[in-house]
Amino acid sequence: MAKTTTVFVCSNCGYESGKWLGKCPACNEWNSFYEEKLSKSTSSAVKEKKVVTPRLLNEVKGAEAVRVKTGIGELDRVLGGGLVKGSLVLVGGEPGIGKSTLILQLCNSIQAEGKVLYVSGEESAEQIKIRADRLNIHNDDILFLGETDIDVIENNILELNPKLVIIDSIQTMYSEDITSAAGTVSQVREITSRIMRICKSNEITTIIIGHVTKDGNIAGPRVLEHMVDTVLYLEGERYFSYRILRGVKNRFGSTNEVGMFEMQSEGMKEITNPSSVLISERKDNPPGSVIVAAMEGTRPLLIELQALTTLSVYGLPRRTANGIDYNRLTLLIAVLEKKLGFALGNQDVYLNVVSGIKISEPAVDLGIMLACASSFKNISVPTDTVVIGEVGLTGEVRAVNLIDKRLKEAEKLGFKTCIIPESNKKLLKESYKLDIIGVGNIKEAIQAVGLR
Repeated sequence: MAKTTTVFVCSNCGYESGKWLGKCPACNEWNSFYEEKLSKSTSSAVKEKKVVTPRLLNEVKGAEAVRVKTGIGELDRVLGGGLVKGSLVLVGGEPGIGKSTLILQLCNSIQAEGKVLYVSGEESAEQIKIRADRLNIHNDDILFLGETDIDVIENNILELNPKLVIIDSIQTMYSEDITSAAGTVSQVREITSRIMRICKSNEITTIIIGHVTKDGNIAGPRVLEHMVDTVLYLEGERYFSYRILRGVKNRFGSTNEVGMFEMQSEGMKEITNPSSVLISERKDNPPGSVIVAAMEGTRPLLIELQALTTLSVYGLPRRTANGIDYNRLTLLIAVLEKKLGFALGNQDVYLNVVSGIKISEPAVDLGIMLACASSFKNISVPTDTVVIGEVGLTGEVRAVNLIDKRLKEAEKLGFKTCIIPESNKKLLKESYKLDIIGVGNIKEAIQAVGLR
């Protein structure tokens, strides 16, 4: 006999309650509880449990992870050198960002490694074939399975024993043992647990594609990200062609690496030298344009910032930021007004990071302020100058990390002058073919580029 009980589960974090709650006490989400029926066996039979004894960790012989190159350099970079045999990888991203396209290209580039099973619960075989023809994919080892029942999927995996399994997407899969609908917390947790047992016991590398919520997090319980070995996010603006593949979790490598791609009609194209691409269209040198050196993981990127200041026709001036935090822009404008006397109180200020890249690190603060000052004074910053530095509320320019990598990237692309924090300049150990100017505050920075 099976006894059926009813619980209420939070769709955001998986918290369970015996009754419906308006607000989840675990994640503070409102109206996130849904009803779920669970069947528990009431049999009095006692199951025989196997005996497991602990082992001394010092007696365990370690083994290096066996990696398989994907054939996509930027993807290998983020993974730490390739896919680890038997690992479980979760790939998330917004709809239309290019997740399925990138994974289908992976299936083609990993030829001669064995069979690849592509399981899709969202698209038919004909739809996948149309995309494959557009991407010029002709791998005879790719097998397609249009199924959402995990029992059928498990039987096919065990029968075929492929080297790589793709699940697109985890939110469409379901198990008949769970009464709730596909995509719910219980279903996602159960499906992922079963897939993990299959891939670990048979050393089958598995890639799971996951949907994201409106907040940008992977939909489903948070435990999903804890269960897998690697979590990758594909980011970028839908209406821009550039994409960033970021490692959020990696048990077999660093999470400081990022890969860059450009979405084209024939698929995702690797960008091996992002800096040259991001500033390739900068031909003239108008006021308000500044080149900054930002870091994406351990990779330096030279990016163009553009600022525009204009007299406001409304009582309350507008502040618009595209690619950086809006609050950061208003803070830096306040420092310009207080410390340098720039009358920006009646000016609309617009700031844009070219190419749709999003920057969150404070090392671009000085570049933002110089771009705004350049537009306000209508004086151009020298075209061969790169600006690096974090700015404090008192107007001081603070040191940034990885200054050597930023300077080497600027030197490689032919820039002549680099404005950096004075404290960073004192600690430089190498010599560069750059005119390095150290500044201690924003007044010195303004004077260094001829804006004062």
